[in-house]
Amino acid sequence: MPKVLVLYYSSYGHVETMAQAVAEGARAAGATVDVKRVPETVPDDIAKANYFKTEQDAPVATIAELASYDAVIIGAPTRFGRMPSQLAAFLDQAGGLWASGAMNGKVGAAFTSSASQHGGNETTLFSIITNLLHFGMVVVGLPYSHQGQMTLEEIVGGAPYGATTIAGGKGERQPSTIELDGARHQGELVAKTAAKLFG
Repeated sequence: MPKVLVLYYSSYGHVETMAQAVAEGARAAGATVDVKRVPETVPDDIAKANYFKTEQDAPVATIAELASYDAVIIGAPTRFGRMPSQLAAFLDQAGGLWASGAMNGKVGAAFTSSASQHGGNETTLFSIITNLLHFGMVVVGLPYSHQGQMTLEEIVGGAPYGATTIAGGKGERQPSTIELDGARHQGELVAKTAAKLFG
């Protein structure tokens, strides 16, 4: 039974919701799953003034914990087409894990959100995936076995590089059924891949 960490950063709750769906998919495939978040680096007064969702159930992770998992699935919203500084600051502390090869051969994946369909979803996924590859991880995306990402019936997130959601310019849109299904599917695929590698 693989041990999976769903690690995320979420300012307004959209990625938090996606993280729970990713975790559901991994659990459905038989994995033991923990959901944790990275520390908030924005000062409390600024976070409150900008209506950040500061109360979230997931505990805050530490870098040292990452090595104890068979798979790590990382999610964060896009910030100008790349991962936000909160996640980057967390991953920048992983030099010791990289140097020791502690993550080599483990499974990694990425998911994200953006304000619009063309708001940087795919480049943000690649900014996360780049870190995973530097850590020596085996990357799992969201293949077209998740047919929902090909729909023309509605605005929808999703990319072959990872699950995504579209939040709207004011955060008014919550993850759709198709987007949550994609997140679950990616979580399931990561868990199945980890089971094959570490079975």
